[in-house]
Amino acid sequence: MAELKTQPSRKSVSKFLGKIENAERKQDCDTLVSLMRAATGEKPVLWGENIVGFGKYHYQQRSGQAGSWPLIGFSPRKQNISIYIMPGFSNYQPLLKKLGKHKHSVSCLYISKLSVVELDILKEIMVDSVRVMREKYS
Repeated sequence: MAELKTQPSRKSVSKFLGKIENAERKQDCDTLVSLMRAATGEKPVLWGENIVGFGKYHYQQRSGQAGSWPLIGFSPRKQNISIYIMPGFSNYQPLLKKLGKHKHSVSCLYISKLSVVELDILKEIMVDSVRVMREKYS
């Protein structure tokens, strides 16, 4: 089996986030660091080149593929901030309706900026997703 390319690195999260040119995007990322740090009790780690992750879990798929991934994380992309909610969103549909402007896929929440979502709802989703992941993978 091939090893995943995205691995935790020793690169500086603050240097990575410091390169964000858009002031509002940078502030949003700093806020996400604070929220995710509070949700996990973990320090941020740069995974690969552009994912800020918190905590870690080990998984193995039925195919035999295994690896490690952050419990929760985000990546400041050009169009949106991608927030990784690893258990997915099937249990969060009522909260997503209250969240504000967003899109989502299986485990990824896409928001343009934090000002268009309800931070208390986002925080509730983050905290619960970390709880779910720790229960499932500890």
